[in-house]
Amino acid sequence: MLIEQGQYVAEEKPLTIVIAADTYLPDINGAAMFCYRLATAMKERGHRVHVLAVRGENGKTFTEVRPEAIVHRLQSHAVPTHEYFRIVFPWEVNSQINKLLADINPDVVHAQSHYMIGQQTIAYARKHGVRSVATNHFMPENLDPFLPFPKWFKKIVARNSWRDMGKIFGKADAVTTPTPLAAKAMKDYARLTKVLPLSNGIEAGNYELAEGEEIVRNEAPTILFVGRLAVEKNVNELIEALAIMKQVPDAVLEVVGGGEQRAPLERIAHEQGLSDRVRFLGHVTTEELRLAYLRCDVFCQPGTAELQSLVTLEALSASKPVVLANAMALPHLVDVGVNGYMFEPGNREDLAQKLDTVLSMDKQARERLGEAGHRKVMNHAQEKTMNSFEALYRGQSVTQH
Repeated sequence: MLIEQGQYVAEEKPLTIVIAADTYLPDINGAAMFCYRLATAMKERGHRVHVLAVRGENGKTFTEVRPEAIVHRLQSHAVPTHEYFRIVFPWEVNSQINKLLADINPDVVHAQSHYMIGQQTIAYARKHGVRSVATNHFMPENLDPFLPFPKWFKKIVARNSWRDMGKIFGKADAVTTPTPLAAKAMKDYARLTKVLPLSNGIEAGNYELAEGEEIVRNEAPTILFVGRLAVEKNVNELIEALAIMKQVPDAVLEVVGGGEQRAPLERIAHEQGLSDRVRFLGHVTTEELRLAYLRCDVFCQPGTAELQSLVTLEALSASKPVVLANAMALPHLVDVGVNGYMFEPGNREDLAQKLDTVLSMDKQARERLGEAGHRKVMNHAQEKTMNSFEALYRGQSVTQH
């Protein structure tokens, strides 16, 4: 049976689904948020959902019951070069994963990476005839900033990681990734022959202005960045571009998110004389994030390692113009001059010019860009995504939309 992405899936018996996630809430990143949304949607559809994830602190494996799923927190260890990411050791948890899966007796498992938890979950599924789906949210090169090795050695690590991805995901019944560009990379470097581009999805209504709702806006034109403060996000370039904007020299930058780069970024803002114009908001609640999107005048994503960029989709759903780095999957989200602009990565002058272009427009012109972005994001509606994954879980074919 062939299912178009987004097509309604007929009611059938509930499934027992295991999501194998190396990162999960309270971690704040695209993969963790996708897993949470996936678990929530499948639970709402009547399925029994379990999540295998790392424990967020030292200690033995334990199980917690959350509204969206039963979450099994596996014994894990901190990574010295990362603020919150943790890893499991196979010799400690593989037997635990096997026992948990045997007790759960799933109809389908869904691995979110080829590392550690995902690898063992796919191996179990293969051995015991359980249907398996594998999704890649990660480019091996994303590891680069966190590996304390010379560049030549990091290239070897990335090459081996691509090879391992091919071997491990090649055992799954279906393989997906958020964008066509990521699918091409997996075919080219991991030698995976069948990879389905399937958007992570976005609930656009969560970020729309409600009827009659009024937002308290900043006095100065506002640029917004949302995301983990990591090297590959290039927030330093955004701060440095802010300093050389000419048409709108009073613009302010709001930065939502935390990470290992916050202190260095605060130093850069101070050195540029921008301490009063760069506002680090840290981790915020869901409602505070929504208000940040709605009160900004333009959203900027300078990251160069985005497989999809859920935060950009959220900004588009809030009807905001975007200025994005011309890198990885970001060009798929902007029609130049229609819903925003792209800039050359690393080029502060180009970024400053594009921000000036948007912020110097009158309100009506910016709103036209925002409305075009909102129309574009409807291709990434979460309902379509969840229908497609539910179809994959049942062994049905899904075509790209």
